[in-house]
Amino acid sequence: MKFRFYNHDPIFPSNLLVIHHHRRRFFASSLKKIQTASASGGSHNGSKGNSGGNTFLVPGATAATLLMLGVLHARRLYDDKKVEEAREKGIEVEFRPDVKATFLRMLPLRSISRLWGSLTSVELPIWLRPYVYKAWARAFHSNLDEAALPLEEYASLREFFVRTLKEGCRPIDSDPHCLVSPVDGTILRFGELRGSGAMIEQVKGFSYSVSSLLGASSLLSIIAEGDKHEETTKHQNNLGEHGKKSWWRISLASPKVRDTVSTRPMKGLYYCVIYLRPGDYHHMHSPVEWNVLVRRHFSGNLFPLNERATRTIRNLYVENERVVLEGLWQEGFMAMVAIGATNIGSIELSIEPELRTNRPRKMLLNTEPPQERVYEPEGVGKILRKGDEVGAFNMGSTVVLVFQAPTLKPLKQGESSSEFRFNIRRGDQIRVGEALGRWHDL
Repeated sequence: MKFRFYNHDPIFPSNLLVIHHHRRRFFASSLKKIQTASASGGSHNGSKGNSGGNTFLVPGATAATLLMLGVLHARRLYDDKKVEEAREKGIEVEFRPDVKATFLRMLPLRSISRLWGSLTSVELPIWLRPYVYKAWARAFHSNLDEAALPLEEYASLREFFVRTLKEGCRPIDSDPHCLVSPVDGTILRFGELRGSGAMIEQVKGFSYSVSSLLGASSLLSIIAEGDKHEETTKHQNNLGEHGKKSWWRISLASPKVRDTVSTRPMKGLYYCVIYLRPGDYHHMHSPVEWNVLVRRHFSGNLFPLNERATRTIRNLYVENERVVLEGLWQEGFMAMVAIGATNIGSIELSIEPELRTNRPRKMLLNTEPPQERVYEPEGVGKILRKGDEVGAFNMGSTVVLVFQAPTLKPLKQGESSSEFRFNIRRGDQIRVGEALGRWHDL
């Protein structure tokens, strides 16, 4: 089929062109009047005029933000549904690298996250705030009834992300023999770590070492060496006592003088990985009463931390930017690792407000050594009680706990009876202050 155009029949008649011209002039004059009115209103209101923001910029930025959040949420729901269907059938999802990991490495995720931070820090008009936050709550299942302030008082999305809760919303388990969750989130992995090269499972088919997560200068290696030396010395003493008392058992056969194994519990090493969804409460709290001795900041990548990313990106938690807090509690070593992610590069510490994360890096490759700070006074550090606030994420992310807890002496070679018991399951939704596990004095 051929299309013919005739010279005497113009595509746009002259009368339409005149109308279009008048409309453009009318729109331009109207826009100018609105901008003039906004500028004059802002100058008259002074600082109060800033709460309204730019009439056109703020709704545009908000719409773009909500659109991106909607797309991310839809994709997350789809991935979660597939994973749930697989688990219901008894299928364990395995690690399978794909093109996504290669593509993500090419993106300036740190710069994108800083841009996201700027967008979410834009002050919203007071009248618009409840609508935006309620839309967010519906999309990500947030409980607005727990917010400490009325919605109108959160000036930006960022303030809403890191909102505090009403008093009493997160009661802390008072049992002195329990370790509580430091965050609201989903239990991804947990278990006991054994051996010097202990590994944490990221997903079936791939794991990462504890030392690479915490850093080469971790206190864990020093404590582990001390425990090993203590057990060796105790074993030698037991052998000596066994030699001294053996003749008593032969001559008198008295059960009272038989050398019994000490019932003092050993220290086992455990871990727990908790994922924070975008709609979760984003503050971190202390899981136990402990002394925070060292802070270590790794300026790494900012890959996403959702279910799909854990299945496709190798060494995800080790490569991402993270803040490691290490110290001691009544049962030994304790470490809490806050891991950043795309759009969530900012990790704040209430015990160190001057810390800044997701800063521009001088080097392109991820080879910068971690920044380390030893808290004063040395050997005591920052003392935190169970439930005390430690810090906050600017959105959602992941927290990894690595800690020592009481473990009974081995019954047989390669087997142990653990006194500490987790009372959680994979996939459980947990909240701050709820018990992760318990133990009992012997």
